[in-house]
Amino acid sequence: MTLRTLESLGSLEGKRVIVRCDLNVPLKDAVITDDGRVRASLPTLKTLIEAGARVVVCSHLGRPDGAPDPQYSLEPVAKRLSELLEQPVAFATDTVGESARDTVASLEKGEIAVLENLRFNAGETSKDDGEREAFAAQLAELGDALVSDGFGVVHRKQASVYDLASVLPSAAGLLIAAELDVLDRLTEKPESPYTVVLGGSKVSDKLGVISHLLPRVNRLLIGGGMLFTFLAAQGHAVASSLLEKDQLVTVRGYLADAAERGVEIVVPTDVIVAESFSADAAHETVAADAIEESSFGSSGIGLDIGPETAERFAEAIRGSKTVFWNGPMGVFEFPAFAGGTKAVAQALTEVDGLGVVGGGDSAAAVRQLGFTDDQFGHISTGGGASLEFLEGKKLPGLEVLGWA
Repeated sequence: MTLRTLESLGSLEGKRVIVRCDLNVPLKDAVITDDGRVRASLPTLKTLIEAGARVVVCSHLGRPDGAPDPQYSLEPVAKRLSELLEQPVAFATDTVGESARDTVASLEKGEIAVLENLRFNAGETSKDDGEREAFAAQLAELGDALVSDGFGVVHRKQASVYDLASVLPSAAGLLIAAELDVLDRLTEKPESPYTVVLGGSKVSDKLGVISHLLPRVNRLLIGGGMLFTFLAAQGHAVASSLLEKDQLVTVRGYLADAAERGVEIVVPTDVIVAESFSADAAHETVAADAIEESSFGSSGIGLDIGPETAERFAEAIRGSKTVFWNGPMGVFEFPAFAGGTKAVAQALTEVDGLGVVGGGDSAAAVRQLGFTDDQFGHISTGGGASLEFLEGKKLPGLEVLGWA
């Protein structure tokens, strides 16, 4: 089976097309702080508008727990979408109620509307098949076809992602097709040297990815909070740094497996240790095997890879033909501990090949640090979905679209 794409739906002129986007953007005081996911939805929406469809956009935002909550309203997203599309975007104040029905009914060819947050209805995320199917049936009344384009949610068996695609004629949008093309290149015959950079706080979040990619990569670079579990697995003291003691045996197994396969696992040789977890904390750079010898002793906290490691990582990335990066190297939100993440991001912009930022915190980091999307080969819109794909897992939101 192959992925059903927009072409499979035939002519969409005059048809009501529901587009399941992932517009789960960060908001602060009802202002979008990173509109990357909104911009990523534009190619599909513009294609449908130009085809003369009546476009009905739906998405979730945050975790409102199945009931309306003003702080999670999609209204600011509808306004931003209107600015980016340079045309009016109608907004329905509910998901499948009177406002939604009236708003959709008023659409003319080439016009677009946004429904209120899907998760204001408990049926969207229900574990009960019947509840999800009932909500999907209500959504289906608003459309003639479904275009699924929210890559960030395809790993979720939710009403608008899975059940709705079983009710209406459905196909993947341009964003999902592009994401799958890139992820396929990362898993099926990637060009060598192939380097994977993993950061973030926990090793346990990346176990599946490490296990699935070890037979495929040439080099694995370890940063972020998870680096301290690797250091501890090698017998080094890590003071008060983040440590998952229950993963030490697993990590030792990975280190042994990598050595047997000839895969290089690069663990930092220096780290930046701080007195406390705060933006203005006193800090110093120490050797990775001497963390407790810092001025802060056993109370010190590692918050970033050190400059020597950052340069080694950057050199390895620049020398690769394929790079996948998921997870910051340190607490990039604090300028004093953003150096490692910035070095990795800069090196990724210089890759002579395919350089992929794996969504989530990594995508947020590159934008916060001043990089633009077009500097990278690809920035994924789905952190969790990307990781599960690279783990080799079946994703329900893709299977229902014919992907096998």
